[in-house]
Amino acid sequence: MRIESGTPRPITRYGTPVLHRRCAEVTVFDDALAQLVADMFASMYAAHGVGLAANQIGVDARIFVVDCPDATGTHTVAHVINPVLHLPEHRELVVDFEGCLSVPGQQADLARAGTAAVTGVDMHGEPLRLDGTGVLARCFQHEVDHLDGLAYVDRLPVKQRKQILAASAEHPGVGVGARGN
Repeated sequence: MRIESGTPRPITRYGTPVLHRRCAEVTVFDDALAQLVADMFASMYAAHGVGLAANQIGVDARIFVVDCPDATGTHTVAHVINPVLHLPEHRELVVDFEGCLSVPGQQADLARAGTAAVTGVDMHGEPLRLDGTGVLARCFQHEVDHLDGLAYVDRLPVKQRKQILAASAEHPGVGVGARGN
């Protein structure tokens, strides 16, 4: 499988049904999967994101991509298929701002574990494990939440969530196909 480049796809906005249910496990590892991963990277970069779950481009599949720094500033560029999130038993929660390409133009402080790991497979079905600190750990948690049908705003108090969603509805969006692009 060799896919040279991806094609950016429109970012799915909060409220679209595929964002609010658990995504399907990936069972077929072929050229179409490799192309989807390439399209996900292209979509993430076009929207200036650091992570993207497949349902954020309307695809019901347990896949995410990241290009994200850890606590030391080292960037991890990776894709994970059928990820399983692993959090430490004794978690140190870190409160930091978080945003989402599917809730454009808004951010909020949210507590997340300061370290996290994911296991899964790559596009060839080979097992992998990624360990993250800082923003990378936050990305792992954020993207696996997406694949489980949750957005970061779903973890906020109802009043704050409603305010953020109302403000986001006025935003033209991000990436290709966004209003105003």
